[in-house]
Amino acid sequence: MGAVLQEARFLSAAQFLLTTLIVKLAVIAVLATMLARYRRFRHILIFERRGWLDRLVFTLSIGIPLMAGVTARLLLNYQAADVTLEGAFLAGLIAGPYAGALVGLMVAAPALVAGEFIALPFAVGCGFAGGGLREACPKEAIWQFTPFVFVDLPKHVWQMIRKFEPNWQFVLLLAPIALELLRQALGIRFGISRLFYLGSPSHWMVLLVVLATVLAVATPIKIWNSARIEHRLQEQEKLLLAAKIEALKSQINPHFLFNTLTSISSLIRSQPDTARTLITKLSGLLRRLLRSQEHFVTLRDELESIDEYLDIEVVRFGPKLQVRKDIGADTLDIIVPSMILQPLVENCIKHGFARKVGTGSIVIRSWREHGRALIEVEDDGMGFVMDRLDQPMSGGIGLTNVRERLRVIYGAAYQLKMNSEPGRGTIARIEIPELMAAAQITA
Repeated sequence: MGAVLQEARFLSAAQFLLTTLIVKLAVIAVLATMLARYRRFRHILIFERRGWLDRLVFTLSIGIPLMAGVTARLLLNYQAADVTLEGAFLAGLIAGPYAGALVGLMVAAPALVAGEFIALPFAVGCGFAGGGLREACPKEAIWQFTPFVFVDLPKHVWQMIRKFEPNWQFVLLLAPIALELLRQALGIRFGISRLFYLGSPSHWMVLLVVLATVLAVATPIKIWNSARIEHRLQEQEKLLLAAKIEALKSQINPHFLFNTLTSISSLIRSQPDTARTLITKLSGLLRRLLRSQEHFVTLRDELESIDEYLDIEVVRFGPKLQVRKDIGADTLDIIVPSMILQPLVENCIKHGFARKVGTGSIVIRSWREHGRALIEVEDDGMGFVMDRLDQPMSGGIGLTNVRERLRVIYGAAYQLKMNSEPGRGTIARIEIPELMAAAQITA
């Protein structure tokens, strides 16, 4: 059985050039995506006014990979890795003329060592061209430059003619086209050994080279602008979340104050001394609440607030109200939303003991289990009938507030459960992710 010989197939010049252009666009897109993943780089993109350190970081972040690409082209003949024009022009367009010129200097250095003497002035010139264009046009116009600019090209041309003023999208399109045509002309005049360029076998292929240059500039801008928008949306979501948490926290204070003042008013005539004591303790607790601007506290601090609240309730109920704590020592530094337990304790007193004859007790427990923090507030009050168990969760401000705050902060990672038996009492259990005080808390 004879061996089947297959003739080796090679790409034509046009096919090789087209493949190089496609890989070149992929290289610039991958580099832009990788840079956008770094927080420091995204921070530089967001703010238009940048210090010298930010400009240096931006320059090195772009210049070093592009310099490595030129080196790969020289050593490995990997032409798709050379994006000298696009990189220098893009750096100047985003960070200014000096950053563009420095990137151009870095990228042209390996080519200069290899004898490509025109590479240095051309690359630095591209950087200055991008920087000059940045100084001339509005900054937001740069971020609106996308790979789809060709689709809206007739509209941009018409606006420029109708208004007799420059259309910056059209100008941003013409700039890389002019630079690429200049590179082609210089390369043909002085030879590829003096300035690298992608030679083309036909005029139609020159158009593809020019198109690839425009796309290699517009694609990173599109990727980075998407990262800027995403970052801004995240910041807005954080601000909205903080505002919502603050609103819910502010809601609980008037609710608690109203209930306490109602209790004091009922004691003014019958027990004026007790009412006076309650007012003193209430003023101390309110001063503490007004001083505290934090959305999160340790469980230790939350329990101290509960103690101040219970001091008021003990004065009201006297020896009829007993409070016991079973707090795990390893839970005291766990982070919890501030004023999250007070509505639960108040619910025990208001719904559990209002109709009960005799003494009543409240037990507060906390423990850790499988990376979760569990907090229980139990009373031996009147309890609820099972078909009315959800009424405290929906009818009053306190527990509704607790549930909503937990939902806003933890999403689906929390649980708030209530179990009750008529005549035996109610247990409210909060289960949240375990987060210790040493961790960073942001609203």
